[in-house]
Amino acid sequence: MAASQEEIALTTTTATPVTLTWRYSNRVLLKTILESGDGGLGLLNERVVIGGWVKTSKEVKKEPMPPPPADDAAATSSKEKEKEKEKDVSCVEILQSRIPFFRTIIRVLGGSAGISNNVPLREKLEALVPKPPPPSTVFLQVSDGSCVASLQVVVESTLVSPSKIRPIGTCLMVEGVLKQPSVQGKHAVELKVEKILHIGTVDHDKYPLSRKRLPMDMLRDSAHFRPRTTTVASVMRIRSSLTHATHTFFQNHGFLYVQVPVITTTDSEGFSEKFQVTTLFDKREKEGPKTAKDIEGVNLDILKASIKEKSNKVEELKRSESNREALIAAVQDLRKTNELVSHLESRDKLLQAPSVKTDKVNFSEDFFSRQTYLTVSGRLHLESYACALGNVYSFGPRFRAEKKESSKHAAEMLMVETEIAFSQLEDAVKCADDYFKFLCKWILEDCSKDLEFVSKRIDMTCIDRLQSVISSSFEKITYTEAVKALEKVTEKIFETKLEWGVALTAEHLSYLADEIYKRPVIVYNYPKAVKPFYVRLNDDGHTVAAFDMVVPKGGTVITGSQNEERIDMLNTRIKELGLPREQYEWYLDLRRHGTVKHSGFSFGFDLMVLFTTGLTDVRDAIPFPRSLGKAYN
Repeated sequence: MAASQEEIALTTTTATPVTLTWRYSNRVLLKTILESGDGGLGLLNERVVIGGWVKTSKEVKKEPMPPPPADDAAATSSKEKEKEKEKDVSCVEILQSRIPFFRTIIRVLGGSAGISNNVPLREKLEALVPKPPPPSTVFLQVSDGSCVASLQVVVESTLVSPSKIRPIGTCLMVEGVLKQPSVQGKHAVELKVEKILHIGTVDHDKYPLSRKRLPMDMLRDSAHFRPRTTTVASVMRIRSSLTHATHTFFQNHGFLYVQVPVITTTDSEGFSEKFQVTTLFDKREKEGPKTAKDIEGVNLDILKASIKEKSNKVEELKRSESNREALIAAVQDLRKTNELVSHLESRDKLLQAPSVKTDKVNFSEDFFSRQTYLTVSGRLHLESYACALGNVYSFGPRFRAEKKESSKHAAEMLMVETEIAFSQLEDAVKCADDYFKFLCKWILEDCSKDLEFVSKRIDMTCIDRLQSVISSSFEKITYTEAVKALEKVTEKIFETKLEWGVALTAEHLSYLADEIYKRPVIVYNYPKAVKPFYVRLNDDGHTVAAFDMVVPKGGTVITGSQNEERIDMLNTRIKELGLPREQYEWYLDLRRHGTVKHSGFSFGFDLMVLFTTGLTDVRDAIPFPRSLGKAYN
């Protein structure tokens, strides 16, 4: 008797049973089978239930069985003949009762005309009955997202119509037995399906994914489907592993996890572009009407005319049925144009409607009775807990309303932030160094299969880059030394003119790591004018205790500082920058009552995913990216 799913187990050499089925679903994760060390050979003849989505499919027609020879038919045994006679006798009465029915069929099908035309009755009957399709076998590559590899699933057409299960993206849950493939290839095992438990069909004409690999920028428009692609699935598993590694590192080193607020009344950096949070939509004062055309130089009439042309092109491609890839691209182009027109029309309505002028709005009537924003950084809030719990970290979304297009920036990005009490700048630098190398080592060990795939599909140097970080020491230079090193560069002209006191751009910092030092670089002691107000002023009175960690091919991934614990110095900086003091009274209280030296850093988690995988745009590393003008779901 076959074992139930709960009873299926793999016996290892130590005789320890390993349950195959997942604890929270009556199915086996494909990772359990395909990454078992032998590709699943140790699980041959096991009955399993698996679920997943079809990646590719192939149908193989079977040759119809030839009719038995006439000699064989005549050579039946005497016993069989006796049985046939008994069956004939028993059927006589039934046939006699059906004679009127058969006569009616003969009259309908042909009557005397059928006889005169010499058309046999059997041929007429066969013409009316549709012939069943020839039997076939369907070979499916099915993935459930648990690993890079897919499982070959073999389904006979007698179980289900091949047209139902062959389209890419079809969801299946099936039960079967693991067998060795009849034809040896890249698969060590395959699943011979015996029972279909679930089919989630796909509208083939509207489903955006196809067998051909689509560019990453096109996949962004289908963020809800793109994790079904092998590339994005690998990136998301790497991202998940980095999340696990982050919590593991800080928990193992005595840090406490603290959730900081997403909505805040404080501008954490003093000069950042913030998203304002308000419910005062009906408290608007009218201004002169404007249109999207006035602002963006876009002619809606031209766009609407192009929609008609693109619609005609789509219809033409549908009729030709010759190039499905071109059809998909044309449909997506039409959708983007429609979305742009809709966006601009909505913008027109908003611009013509009453607008909010914050200097004339009474925020006491707002939900929070004051101006509030989406947080840019959680470090200020973390300080209050560091001054009580010692070592704390946070992990969550941060928001910047910077109206610029950048491959390293999105409106919402995940940040890891930490604050360490009784510490100085060099302590935060050491922690950042240890943390970054820990992540690199972790991902090499935990995601080896995904990294192998990523190295083939995205960046062949990604594994070497991670190994290089682990084995190398970081170059530590001051801001002044960095400026001098860059001033000596003659073979490259930087977009921003370089001089002491100017903020180092991403171009400057990347050049230091990629070209000059060719390894990770830590730049510290920046001019006070280019860093937030809360960073501790150095003894020279001109620089502050801040640092940036820059890695080759990754740019700046960590920014940190020792924060000002002296209330008089902090008051001076707030006054110099003209910041609203009332916003920071709670922050100043930490200096008035039990102040302590402390330091910390912010880590761009999404940028670490870019560095690990070799992707070039952060929007491809975020599950649902939000950027300027784009937030579709």
